[in-house]
This record gives sequence, C-alpha cells and structure tokens, in this order.
Amino acid sequence: QVQLVESGGGLVQAGGSLRLSCAASGIAFSINAMGWYRQAPGKQRELVATITTEGTTNYADSVKGRFTISRDNAKNTVYLQANGLKPEDTAVYYCNAEVVTILRDRRAVWGQGTQVTVSS
Repeated sequence: QVQLVESGGGLVQAGGSLRLSCAASGIAFSINAMGWYRQAPGKQRELVATITTEGTTNYADSVKGRFTISRDNAKNTVYLQANGLKPEDTAVYYCNAEVVTILRDRRAVWGQGTQVTVSS
C-alpha cells in the first residue's frame, strides 16, 4: 500500500517562495501521474498542478508562471516550487498520486496535507 508524505509548508510573506515535497513509499506496481491540489477554508479542493511520469505538466491558470511542478521518478517524489506567493494561495496543499496496485487496481492516493499561509 502506498503512502504519501508532504513537507515544506509554512508561513511566508507575499512575494516569497516555498518548495513543497511529497514522497511516496510502499509497494505498488507503478505510480503514474502525481500532482498537487489545495483547499482553502470554505472552498472546494482544486487542482494546482499535475505531472506525468514522462514529465508532461498541467497547471491551474491561477498559478501559471509562478509555480513549477517536477518529479524524481527514481525517488517517487514530486515537488512544487511556489514563487511569487499571494495571500490567495493560502490553503492546505495535498499531494495526489495515481497508483496501480500489485493487483493491477488503479487508485487515487492522497497525502495528509501541508499548510501554506501567505501573509500580506
């Protein structure tokens, strides 16, 4: 069973930067697309960015040009470099992975979340 552990959240001033990391551990046939989502208080969880094993990326319009997603397939780790942070980026950031189990089932696995707070 695969588990995701996020790190790197915190408090930063507007205009600052943070780097989030998410490491996958456990047994699986494969880990396919990975990504970051976020949920602000009173709002629905929304996509931030995703990346395939081949490195194809997709970003929410609100973060394009400011955030960069990357991954290290050998380490089963995905990163989110967040620059030019704005107060509206404040949210709990969740890591997500599409996992194919050893029984060949496809499952979406979520991390526990890491808080990002941007002060104005």
